[in-house]
Amino acid sequence: MPPAYIYRLETGPRMISLYGGFISYQVNVDSNGQNILGDAANEPSISVDPTNDSKITIGWRQFNTVNSNFRQGGWGYSTDGGTTWTFPGVLENNVFRSDPVTNSNETGTFFYLSLLQSFCDNIWRSTNGGQSWTELQADGAAGGGDKEWFTIDKTNGMGHGFQYQAWSTAATCNFGQFSRSTDGGVTWQSPLSIPNSIVWGTLDVDTNGNLFIGGAAGFSSPFYCLRSSNAQNPNVTPTFDQVTQINLGGSLDFGDTINPGGLEGQSFLAVDRSGGPTNNNIYMIATVQPFGFSTGTDVMFARSTDGGLTFSAPHRINDDPINHTKWHWFGTLSVAPNGRIDSVWFDTRNAANNTDSQLFYSWSTDGGVTWAPNVAVSNSFNPFEGYPQQDKIGDYITIVSDNTGGNVAYSATFNFNPNTGQHEEDVYYVRVSPSGGGTPTPTPTATPTATATATATATHTPTATPTATATATHTPSPTPTATATATHTPTATPTGTPSATPRSTPTPRPRPTPQPRP
Repeated sequence: MPPAYIYRLETGPRMISLYGGFISYQVNVDSNGQNILGDAANEPSISVDPTNDSKITIGWRQFNTVNSNFRQGGWGYSTDGGTTWTFPGVLENNVFRSDPVTNSNETGTFFYLSLLQSFCDNIWRSTNGGQSWTELQADGAAGGGDKEWFTIDKTNGMGHGFQYQAWSTAATCNFGQFSRSTDGGVTWQSPLSIPNSIVWGTLDVDTNGNLFIGGAAGFSSPFYCLRSSNAQNPNVTPTFDQVTQINLGGSLDFGDTINPGGLEGQSFLAVDRSGGPTNNNIYMIATVQPFGFSTGTDVMFARSTDGGLTFSAPHRINDDPINHTKWHWFGTLSVAPNGRIDSVWFDTRNAANNTDSQLFYSWSTDGGVTWAPNVAVSNSFNPFEGYPQQDKIGDYITIVSDNTGGNVAYSATFNFNPNTGQHEEDVYYVRVSPSGGGTPTPTPTATPTATATATATATHTPTATPTATATATHTPSPTPTATATATHTPTATPTGTPSATPRSTPTPRPRPTPQPRP
């Protein structure tokens, strides 16, 4: 299907924002590579061709004007590793679409899951690096519901190529919360319920074809990891044969100060398929508000080394001193083919007003036992400007990792629109890596044992660099990816093996059921 034309407003220079050796390139640009004044773009989802990492696609919520909350399925693609971007248009012109999720199979075919206003969704497929997309079924025929997510089985088992989808209970297309496609996303089986009705999470598959879903019960906490060992069998109806509660030290947060109309972050689950010592480890990360507090959030992590049967005690990835007026939000993670874990999030630690945010990065090379000191990788931005009649900058950001670094899609407000007197929400791509510019040699910070309480260690707070000014003519050449050296590998600190004995978990504070937020 040819791309739908998108109405172009006034234009200006596209933003290339430099910070400490990290370069953020604007993605939502016009045919001349220029910024589009008056629009908004947020909630980006990135995919990279694993056979050719110069081919990248990002899907996002495209608002043609900030005077409306009507959005469409925007997307862009890059053929040079993220330095330059083409934004052809939207999936379907004048069709409401939201909650974009993209993914790639092992051969580099891209897929785009997109939610309609009916809370039904569709899978689109691209076989040319995201340059064009084919809708795989009639509008809404893939089922789904609010805050849907999906994953692809990339193993060589019987479930190879299967796609699995889960969504929230806030609003559904038909019923249930989970569905499976055994023909590459074309047709979807009748939805099923899932244990504890967990929401706002993601899915992944281990090397044995076992499906895992992570999420939170009650739109807050506790968190759970669900396993289906038979979803890979096309001849049976999937069942969930393992349900494990996870303590992440708090609850998911929504409608709060830093992102009033949305989530402060959802939970992400990822499986290590490196084939090495950490193979089939399961990792969960979430932006949580600590139990007993009503302001501030932290990025918390837990790991399982026994197939999801037990998980470690929560580990706080943001390493600044504990301060409940600070927001560490939109936390996400990805696992590289060599087993390194990358995590990025928005962070207000350097802001005197406690709300201006920067993108931060940390990584682990020992399965999450230790984490490198946090690194700021973007300029500061005001997350409250550029709202498109919806008081949020989306609900998530995303990252895809390879053996030397991570490819990040995020929204920020670097561009200033003189017509409105405000900065605008745009989508950016940045490459992060342990050996990237401005990255210090890490000093390991140990993950606590199952009985320990994580204690923040004070670290030097860098001075924020002023927002970069867009340049109309200069587009930097791609920076070669540096190979991480052995000196950047944290030394693992031994920790106790997680115990199967359940831990006591604080009772989460009551929260109202949120309204659907496509």
